[in-house]
This record gives sequence, structure tokens and C-alpha cells, in this order.
Amino acid sequence: MAVKLRLKRMGAKQRPFYRVVAADSKSKRDGRFIDTVGTYNPITVPAEVKIDEEKALYWLQNGAQLTDTVRNLLSKTGVMKKFADSKKKVK
Repeated sequence: MAVKLRLKRMGAKQRPFYRVVAADSKSKRDGRFIDTVGTYNPITVPAEVKIDEEKALYWLQNGAQLTDTVRNLLSKTGVMKKFADSKKKVK
């Protein structure tokens, strides 16, 4: 089972709200997911991003793939830097 960290769309028409979830790559966009990692609200100014760093690092260390948007969100919150630093310490 290939796990991806991706966005799950929530909210109403014209009012998107997203959850960052770990899901099987074969499941539907808004379908079954394994774990909720955080939230993203693009409506607020500036956009509100809340990520549980421990969960995100757990999934990254276990080989989860990232979508482009989630990679950008994790980079902005500093999770990708922590992940890169943890990989350097292991080697």
C-alpha cells in the first residue's frame, strides 16, 4: 500500500477548507484516509496552516509520498527542514 500525504477538500461551495491527510494512493480524493495530519484554510488572509509536526514526520520517515501542494505547505511550516535534518543525523 503506497501512502500519500495529500489534501482532502471540505467546506461548502466557493468556501474551500482542506485537511492534510495520510491516505492510500488508490483511494478517492475525499474518500477513505488513514490519519489526519493537519488543516489548511486558503480563505483567511494570510492562509491558515496547522500541521501536527510529529504526525507529519512519522509519515515522512515511513516513506509517505507528498503531493506538490502538501510539500509546499510543509516547507512553509518548517517540517521539511526538520525532516531533512533528521535524515542527516541518521547518516
